[in-house]
Amino acid sequence: MWKPGTMRCLTNPLLRRLLGLSSQCVPGMLSQSKGPVLSLRWSSPRQSCSAGPGLMTATDVVNYWQKVFETNGIPEARESSEYIVSFVLGAKTFQSLNSKSLHTPLTAVQQEQIQQLSNKRLERMPVQYVLGEWDFQDLTLKMRPPVFIPRPETEDLISLVVEEESWKCEKNSGFCFPVPVPHPVILEIGCGSGAIALSLLCKLPQSRVIAMDKDEAAVDLTKENAHRLQLQERIHILHQDVSYSSAKQLLLWGPIDFIVSNPPYVFHEDMASLDAEILCYEDLDALDGGDDGMRVIKSILALAPSLLKDSGSVFLEVDPRHPNMVKNWLQAHPNLLLVLRAVHEDFCGKPRFLHILKQGR
Repeated sequence: MWKPGTMRCLTNPLLRRLLGLSSQCVPGMLSQSKGPVLSLRWSSPRQSCSAGPGLMTATDVVNYWQKVFETNGIPEARESSEYIVSFVLGAKTFQSLNSKSLHTPLTAVQQEQIQQLSNKRLERMPVQYVLGEWDFQDLTLKMRPPVFIPRPETEDLISLVVEEESWKCEKNSGFCFPVPVPHPVILEIGCGSGAIALSLLCKLPQSRVIAMDKDEAAVDLTKENAHRLQLQERIHILHQDVSYSSAKQLLLWGPIDFIVSNPPYVFHEDMASLDAEILCYEDLDALDGGDDGMRVIKSILALAPSLLKDSGSVFLEVDPRHPNMVKNWLQAHPNLLLVLRAVHEDFCGKPRFLHILKQGR
């Protein structure tokens, strides 16, 4: 299984972005949790609360759970605590809470909800799964394990598709007798939560999207998110793997303008180095790209020529080691008529996104 937003980098900043919290590029790995440390008690901070004896404000509770998380070796302790408290209070972020919300004592029900969610975080469950939803671009998507969580860097993949479609439209409008451009048909391979497919539908209102995944849980979650966002009429969601046999069914919607994918691309030897949040909760089949990280990438590229229009494009998110490997592989398979047109960097300056073009015969 492969899904958009799948985090593949094994560096600390990208593991930090598993929580959607940090964009700093600092190398290193997160430590593994050795299990909950119960030296802190839920009642211990109450004696010093500014709201009075037995009462706790949002700030008090955030400080309390930060200490609990830190004591138990939970990564991003402060941010995890803030997200959980904000969610219970009906806000996206702790910073968006007004003064009244910050200083009004929490009810017993609110404190109980916070405790239940925080206990899940103590088990190294990612915040996105703890809350059951997460924002991606301008969309709020439902999240649940083991469907992979969309990562911030994947938003750049969407931007590249939108820019290419805009460029095509501008190019066509410059002709003396403009040729009508049909609504673009986009295929996403590995839809996961639907983050990429649904974002593209919103960014490109004239588009139609085919979203496919071999994992049933991913297909179900994409359908759920599509209905919640009222986009179900413009998306076809298929439960199937990438194969030559799937091409006939996909072509029922006509030749494809864009193929987009965030496939599994972790080198197999690196899988054991993934952090506890990933190893315990996310589907590892959506990460493991085989010995060279290109197992599914090769399948997508082999299928692409039979699906794409001439001058159609493939956009892939890959490991920084892959651009040269993909270029060499395409040169070794000239019959595919695919050429690596551009390599784009992520916000850490690493080569992360590939634009591959189908040439006309």
